[in-house]
Amino acid sequence: MTVRIRLARFGRKHLPFYRIFVADQKAPRDGKHIEQVGHYDPLPGNDGNKRLALNVDRIKYWLSVGAQPSQTVGRLLGQAGVIPKPVPPQSTKTQERGKKNPDKFKQR
Repeated sequence: MTVRIRLARFGRKHLPFYRIFVADQKAPRDGKHIEQVGHYDPLPGNDGNKRLALNVDRIKYWLSVGAQPSQTVGRLLGQAGVIPKPVPPQSTKTQERGKKNPDKFKQR
Protein backbone atom coordinates (compact mmCIF):
# COMPACT_ATOMS: atom_id res chain seq x y z
CA MET A 1 0.00 0.00 0.00
CA THR A 2 1.57 3.28 -1.14
CA VAL A 3 0.74 6.20 1.13
CA ARG A 4 0.56 9.78 -0.16
CA ILE A 5 0.25 13.12 1.59
CA ARG A 6 -2.10 15.16 -0.57
CA LEU A 7 -4.83 17.78 -0.70
CA ALA A 8 -8.58 17.20 -0.55
CA ARG A 9 -10.76 20.05 -1.73
CA PHE A 10 -13.53 21.48 0.41
CA GLY A 11 -15.47 24.74 0.32
CA ARG A 12 -17.79 25.93 -2.38
CA LYS A 13 -17.60 27.10 -5.97
CA HIS A 14 -14.84 29.73 -6.43
CA LEU A 15 -14.00 29.66 -2.68
CA PRO A 16 -11.87 26.56 -2.14
CA PHE A 17 -9.93 25.47 0.88
CA TYR A 18 -7.98 22.25 1.22
CA ARG A 19 -7.32 19.75 3.95
CA ILE A 20 -3.97 17.99 3.89
CA PHE A 21 -4.58 14.26 4.25
CA VAL A 22 -2.53 11.12 4.48
CA ALA A 23 -4.27 8.61 2.22
CA ASP A 24 -3.75 5.50 0.18
CA GLN A 25 -2.59 6.36 -3.33
CA LYS A 26 -5.56 4.57 -4.93
CA ALA A 27 -8.20 6.33 -2.80
CA PRO A 28 -10.20 9.10 -4.55
CA ARG A 29 -9.22 12.74 -3.99
CA ASP A 30 -12.03 13.49 -1.54
CA GLY A 31 -12.47 9.87 -0.45
CA LYS A 32 -11.28 7.74 2.43
CA HIS A 33 -8.19 8.94 4.25
CA ILE A 34 -5.95 7.72 7.06
CA GLU A 35 -5.29 10.99 8.91
CA GLN A 36 -5.70 14.75 8.52
CA VAL A 37 -2.39 16.53 9.11
CA GLY A 38 -3.21 20.14 8.21
CA HIS A 39 -5.18 22.57 6.09
CA TYR A 40 -4.46 25.20 3.43
CA ASP A 41 -6.53 28.21 2.39
CA PRO A 42 -5.21 29.53 -0.95
CA LEU A 43 -7.31 32.71 -0.89
CA PRO A 44 -5.64 35.66 0.85
CA GLY A 45 -7.39 36.86 4.00
CA ASN A 46 -7.84 40.44 5.20
CA ASP A 47 -4.13 40.62 6.03
CA GLY A 48 -3.21 39.55 2.48
CA ASN A 49 -1.67 36.21 3.50
CA LYS A 50 -2.65 32.68 2.57
CA ARG A 51 -3.21 30.38 5.52
CA LEU A 52 -1.34 27.12 6.06
CA ALA A 53 -1.59 25.05 9.25
CA LEU A 54 0.46 21.87 9.62
CA ASN A 55 0.84 19.19 12.26
CA VAL A 56 4.60 19.00 11.71
CA ASP A 57 5.21 16.08 14.10
CA ARG A 58 2.72 13.85 12.29
CA ILE A 59 3.96 14.92 8.84
CA LYS A 60 7.54 14.06 9.81
CA TYR A 61 6.34 10.71 11.13
CA TRP A 62 4.53 9.85 7.89
CA LEU A 63 7.52 10.94 5.81
CA SER A 64 9.79 8.75 7.97
CA VAL A 65 7.65 5.66 7.31
CA GLY A 66 7.68 6.24 3.54
CA ALA A 67 4.74 8.47 2.68
CA GLN A 68 5.30 10.51 -0.49
CA PRO A 69 3.95 14.09 -0.70
CA SER A 70 2.14 15.14 -3.85
CA GLN A 71 3.78 17.86 -5.96
CA THR A 72 1.63 20.62 -4.46
CA VAL A 73 2.00 19.40 -0.88
CA GLY A 74 5.75 19.06 -1.44
CA ARG A 75 5.89 22.70 -2.53
CA LEU A 76 3.88 23.79 0.54
CA LEU A 77 6.03 21.72 2.91
CA GLY A 78 9.16 23.17 1.32
CA GLN A 79 7.89 26.72 1.81
CA ALA A 80 7.08 25.92 5.45
CA GLY A 81 10.58 24.50 5.99
CA VAL A 82 9.44 20.96 6.87
CA ILE A 83 11.34 19.41 3.94
CA PRO A 84 13.92 20.86 1.51
CA LYS A 85 12.33 22.89 -1.26
CA PRO A 86 11.69 20.68 -4.31
CA VAL A 87 13.43 21.52 -7.55
CA PRO A 88 10.98 23.06 -10.07
CA PRO A 89 10.51 21.18 -13.34
CA GLN A 90 13.00 22.07 -16.06
CA SER A 91 10.59 22.45 -18.95
CA THR A 92 6.98 21.93 -19.87
CA LYS A 93 5.31 20.90 -23.08
CA THR A 94 4.44 24.49 -23.99
CA GLN A 95 8.06 25.55 -23.64
CA GLU A 96 9.28 22.61 -25.73
CA ARG A 97 6.88 23.29 -28.62
CA GLY A 98 8.72 26.33 -29.87
CA LYS A 99 12.14 24.73 -29.47
CA LYS A 100 11.40 21.77 -31.75
CA ASN A 101 10.21 23.78 -34.75
CA PRO A 102 10.63 27.54 -34.13
CA ASP A 103 9.29 28.52 -37.57
CA LYS A 104 5.96 26.83 -36.93
CA PHE A 105 5.19 28.80 -33.75
CA LYS A 106 6.28 32.31 -34.71
CA GLN A 107 4.35 35.21 -33.26
CA ARG A 108 2.08 36.96 -35.74
